[in-house]
Amino acid sequence: MAKVTRVGGRGTTRRKTDTSKKSTFSGDSYKEYQEAKKKAAGNRSVGTGRGTGKRKLSSTPATKKVSTKGRTRSTGRGTGSRKTKS
Repeated sequence: MAKVTRVGGRGTTRRKTDTSKKSTFSGDSYKEYQEAKKKAAGNRSVGTGRGTGKRKLSSTPATKKVSTKGRTRSTGRGTGSRKTKS
């Protein structure tokens, strides 16, 4: 499709990207990527709570997609609000 210039790093970096490529940092493709990384980690542990605890990466639960239907959304610089429909 079209080439788009993306700006990053406080405006110091510019890169050209193609809009026909699907984004890989969100959605179902990223969920699959996360599951593959979790499976590859196996029984490796990570430190938690300022190093006072630890847990296994394989026991990390998968996140669920939560519906925003009926929630309140702020509008107009936070001065107004409305309920979402979908």
